Amino acid sequence: MSFEVLKGGIETTVQDYPGRLGYWAIGIPPSGPADDYSFRLSNRLVGNGPGLAGLEVTAGLLAIKMRSESVIAITGANMQPKLNGMPVLLWESISINEGDTLALSIAKDTGFRSYIAFAGGIDVPDYLGSKSTFAAGGFGGFGGRPLKPGDVVKLGRSSSDLSNLSGRKLKDEAIPNLSNILEVEAMIGPQAGPDFVLDEDVDAFFFENHKVDRNSNRLGYRLSQRKWMWSRADGGVAGKHPSNIIDNGYTVGSVNISGDQPIILMQDGPSAGGFICLCCVVSAGMWKVGQAAPGRDAIKFKKVSYTEAIALRKHIESIVQNSTN
Repeated sequence: MSFEVLKGGIETTVQDYPGRLGYWAIGIPPSGPADDYSFRLSNRLVGNGPGLAGLEVTAGLLAIKMRSESVIAITGANMQPKLNGMPVLLWESISINEGDTLALSIAKDTGFRSYIAFAGGIDVPDYLGSKSTFAAGGFGGFGGRPLKPGDVVKLGRSSSDLSNLSGRKLKDEAIPNLSNILEVEAMIGPQAGPDFVLDEDVDAFFFENHKVDRNSNRLGYRLSQRKWMWSRADGGVAGKHPSNIIDNGYTVGSVNISGDQPIILMQDGPSAGGFICLCCVVSAGMWKVGQAAPGRDAIKFKKVSYTEAIALRKHIESIVQNSTN
C-alpha cells in the first residue's frame, strides 16, 4: 500500500500530532503540523487514531498517484484539489483507487496549508518517538526532508473496512472559517511591560494588525517591523539593543522581539535565545498562525488570561472529539 509522488509541491512533509515531545531541553523541537486543528480533523474523518501521520502541504502544487486503494480526507486551506481531473470536496472522506491521481493547486484566497490523511496513516519510521519531519535537522518523516518527484510513500493498513470510512463529513461547527486577518489568542509575557516595553506600547501592539513577512516558515513567522517604546536604553550585559536579554528558554508560540521585528516561533523553531518574548500564542491558537500566508495575510493578537487559554484548549479538544456525525 503506497502512493508515488509526481510533484512534491512547494513543501510537502510527513507530520504527526503532537509531534516529537520530550527533547526541547536539548534543542530538538516538536515539529508536527503547523495547523494541528485541521490535521487532527483529517485523521478523524478517515477513522485514524490521533497519532497517525499524514501530509502537510504548504503553499500547494502537490500531485500523487495511488498504488493502492485507500480513503483520504483533505482539510485546511482550499487548494482546489482534483481527483483524476475532477474537483473533490474538502472536510469529508472520499475513496481513492489504485491508479488515481490527486493534484492540489494553490490556496486561492485564504489559508496556506492543506492536510491529507490516509486511512491507516503514513508508514515511515519513528525517530525519537515521532514520524514528524524536521527538515532543518534532516530527520524524521520521509528521509528527513520534503517529498520530491519519484518518492514512493508507504501507507499503513486501516483497522476499519474502507467501505465504512468513505463519505464521512464534519459537523458544520467544526469547519473553521479562514480569513486574511487572523485573530490569534496570546498571553502577555514573560518579558513585557513595564520592565522591557512601556505598558501603553504593549496595548498598542495588541491593537495593531501585523503583516506576515514573506520570509516566514516553520521555524518562525516574521511580522512587520514596528517602532517600539522601550522601557530601557539597552540590554545591559546582554547587548546594546533593548530587545537583548541573557539567553533564556523559548516556547513554541513565543512572540520573540528581535530588534524591531516580532517573530512567532513555530513548531521547528529554536528552544532558547537572547531576545525578549513579549507574549506567547496559546496552544489552541497556534493553528491559525499556520494558516497565515506570508506576504498576504496579517495577524491580530487577542490578549487572554491563563484561565481563558486553558478553557480555549478544552473547547478545541471538545470540538475535535465530537467533530464527525
